[in-house]
Amino acid sequence: MADIILASSSPRRQELLTQLGLDFDIFSPNVDETVQENESVTDYVERLARHKARVVLSQFPSAIVIAADTSLSVNGKIIGKPTSKQHAFEIWSQLSGQWHDVYSGVCVATSAQVLSQVVRTQVEFQQLNQVEMEKYWATGEPIGKAGAYAIQGIAAQYIPQIKGSYSNVVGLPLHEIVQLLASVKV
Repeated sequence: MADIILASSSPRRQELLTQLGLDFDIFSPNVDETVQENESVTDYVERLARHKARVVLSQFPSAIVIAADTSLSVNGKIIGKPTSKQHAFEIWSQLSGQWHDVYSGVCVATSAQVLSQVVRTQVEFQQLNQVEMEKYWATGEPIGKAGAYAIQGIAAQYIPQIKGSYSNVVGLPLHEIVQLLASVKV
């Protein structure tokens, strides 16, 4: 079997992939993650996952490459990572007291085949007040996280329920990765 490369430097994705008992290397490609005009969240995450996989595959053509991209969506609007404390508070104000969607585009690629799909999980986020927002921001956890929260961390206390894949919300839907790995031609 060819070597597996995870096209991500995300510690969360590395931990999740390790749960599957796979031996893999890490190579994080530098790609432009700008949302294209009129691009839906599903098209966006799948495009980025496929692009990341192709970039890594071009450098390691005998590998099996696993790539992913995760974004949140509220009413069809893509919610990215916070750029500042104020931006995080704006994100939480949008998420507070309602459901939102977490989408991951996942891709498994070899020189013979590129397979991808989009996974959706619905997440309920409790209403946060100003004090809770200040306290959560002070932990540092929201920085660099899509939606300004980490379900696997402190933010778990703000999530009453989810519908769908938990590992998808963390950043790598494991069931779908296993299915793609079983289907890809080496």
